[in-house]
This record gives sequence, structure tokens and C-alpha cells, in this order.
Amino acid sequence: MSLTTAPLTRFARELRDEGIPLGPGVATELLNVLELVDAGNAEDVYWGMRAVTVRQRDHIPIFDRVFVRFFGRDVEGSIMAFSPTQPREWRIDAEDGAGEGDGDPVDVDVTVGASSVERLSGKDFSELTPEEENRIRTMIAEMVWAPGIAVSRRRRPARAGDVPDMRRTLRSAVGAESDVLRIATTRKRIRRRPVIFIADVSGSMEKYSEMLLYFAHAARNRLGRLEAFVFSTRITRITRDLERRSPSEAIERVSESVHDWSGGTKIGESIRTFNHDWSRRVCRGGPIAIIISDGWDRGEPEVLAAEMDRLARSVRRVIWVNPLAGREGYRPETRGMQAALPHVDDFLAGGNFNDLRTLVGLLESVPAR
Repeated sequence: MSLTTAPLTRFARELRDEGIPLGPGVATELLNVLELVDAGNAEDVYWGMRAVTVRQRDHIPIFDRVFVRFFGRDVEGSIMAFSPTQPREWRIDAEDGAGEGDGDPVDVDVTVGASSVERLSGKDFSELTPEEENRIRTMIAEMVWAPGIAVSRRRRPARAGDVPDMRRTLRSAVGAESDVLRIATTRKRIRRRPVIFIADVSGSMEKYSEMLLYFAHAARNRLGRLEAFVFSTRITRITRDLERRSPSEAIERVSESVHDWSGGTKIGESIRTFNHDWSRRVCRGGPIAIIISDGWDRGEPEVLAAEMDRLARSVRRVIWVNPLAGREGYRPETRGMQAALPHVDDFLAGGNFNDLRTLVGLLESVPAR
């Protein structure tokens, strides 16, 4: 297959028009990418081209949008979103690009098939082989995402603030420059929104708990402010256990500190313990509470409903992740789910890697206020 820089020059020009600063030799670099990667794999082409054109996080959505328009593939704007799952024809048309590159313009016809990564991403965690589990753990650790932000009540000095700072203003009025009084201002601090992770590790969740705890470990590295708890018949705080750099060591430490792993399930009593013992300590700053459970509860549904209502009033948002929700024909008909759902803001599936992508997208989109 013979390639020239003419169509790639047009692609680079569109990136520049959208606001990504690129040098004059970028078309040649893009051509080198197509020669180094598997041109039949759209995912390889996407990541290769993005590596040589994107230098700032803010430019990623721009690149995704232009890539979609140019190659005709639906990309949702997320870092991990480009996922060709259906075989199709895609092409770089040299129209309008003639004369801008070296050589005669040509069309590049490529057949894109479903990648093994995407097939694995949609596979249920309970059906993974040991080799596939290791691969999914690596994919979770490599997920790149920016958590949502929150506007703090605290304020900090700022040149273009919205509220005058009289103390700093009067302090500057004494000294050599006191003849010109400058009004000092402040603005509210912007910080990452904290997350509270509460995971069910009872017997019914045994096939999913470990993989979801790997996600919690990765989320802590992204968020910084994350409080983690697990429960079966009682709730246990595991925040310090997840501070270990190695995720496998962290999960092993968690399994050693939790004495009711794979036991029965008392969701209502566990949430009540959290509300009474931990809520005032960790529910500051408008956190997002993520509860991961299949909803099977041996306790009284009235207790769960009352405690979920109290939790919902203590946090900014409640997200319930159910690993079974993505299965065909699933309905939340268990007593636990029926009691909890009226107090849940978002109900998501959590049985495979694609479901975790959806959760990440939601965490990124939570508004600051």
C-alpha cells in the first residue's frame, strides 16, 4: 500500500483550524505513524496519531472531534472512548488535499475489525480467565481520566477575584506604594471532588469484588481524596490499605483486614454504621458516594431505606453500581434494590471494563456546583 502526505496534510490542517498548534512537518510524522503501526487497526492509528499531535489535555476532545469527522468513526470524546467494535471500511480521502503534500494524492482504504481489547472490555468479570484478569487489571491501572471539580467555600487571593479582601487591601496601604490604593480580591478555591467508595464483598459478589477493588485503588491515585469501605455483615474502612503503591499488595492487605469477606450481606446495617461512625468525618466537601453491590440483603428493607435516605442527604450524589445490571433481562426486583433505588441518583452496571468506563465518564461530568 503506497501512502503520501497529501491526505495527512489536510488532516493536520483541520487540527490547526480547530486550535491545536502543529509544526510544518507534522504530516510527515503522521505518515511515519502509519508505517510503524498496524494501519488495519483503527485503535492503533488513533493512539499513534494522537501521540504526535496532542501535547495538552485540553486538546484531546478537539483531536477526537476532528478524527471522527475525518475518518467517519464515532468517538465520544473520552480518552478511552475510541473503540471500533464492528468491521467497517474507513478511508482517508485526498480530495481538497492535492498539491499540499509530496507526491500524488491517493486514497487509503483500510478495513477495521473488532480488536481483542474491545472484546475483552465487554466480557463479564465473572467469565474472565486468569490471563484475561491480569490484562483487565493492567487496563484499569492505565485508565486516564480527570475527576470532577468542586467549588470550595474557602477563598484564596486572586488578581481577578470577585470579592474584595479588605485585610490585604489595608495592609498594602502602608508603605512606599501607599499613594496608590489597590483593591485586593479573592475567589473561591477549586478542588477535586472527594469520593466515598463503599463496596460489597459478600459471597454473592465474590466474582466481582476483587476487580472492583482494583478500580478503587486506581481511582485513589487519580482522585487523591478517596475514602474506601467494604462491607458484608459489617463495614470496614480500607482507605489506608489502598495507599500501597502496588495494587496487588493493597488488595492482599484488604483481604487480611476484612474478617467477614464472602460472608452474608447486611447492607442496611452496614450503611447505618457508616452514617453513625464515619459520616461526619468523611462526608465533607460535597463528596460523591459510590455503592457497589448486587442488592442482595439479609437485613430489613426498612432499615436500608432509612439509612440510604440519610446518606443521600449527607453527600452530593449517590451512585449505585450493580455488576448484574448489565445482563440481559435484569430487573432490580430484590428487596434491597427496591428499598435503595428511591434514594439513588444514578444506577449503573458494573460487570465489565466498559461499565467502568461509563462510571468514569459520569464522575468526570458531575458539575462543580
